[in-house]
Amino acid sequence: MAKVQQELEYLINTSSKILFNCISTPGGLSEWFCDDVNISKDGQYTFFWDGSEEVALLVNKKNYESIRFRWEDDDEEYYFEFAIRIDPMTKQVALIITDFSDEDEVDEAKLLWDSQVASLKSIVGG
Repeated sequence: MAKVQQELEYLINTSSKILFNCISTPGGLSEWFCDDVNISKDGQYTFFWDGSEEVALLVNKKNYESIRFRWEDDDEEYYFEFAIRIDPMTKQVALIITDFSDEDEVDEAKLLWDSQVASLKSIVGG
């Protein structure tokens, strides 16, 4: 069954530099996204949650703009991405999350991202 792409936008009251650190470094990710993360030399990120682990491959990284991963067991067209968008008029920083989930899990995935981003906001103060 094909997965459904969803794009979620969250306004974050912080600088793009701080936000990029939170979405791209092991220390930043382990504060809000997972319990811990290890990075291998070949670009594999191992994410740990409550005794389980998932491996993702780094697909693309643009400093201070975005980072894209693909879960090791997923097809190549599926990924999850954290991107930073700055409004040119207001200078408001937004985190754009692109993710794919099964059609019957779209609402559940959104609730999970809402919860994860709430944790991120509490860490960066915004």
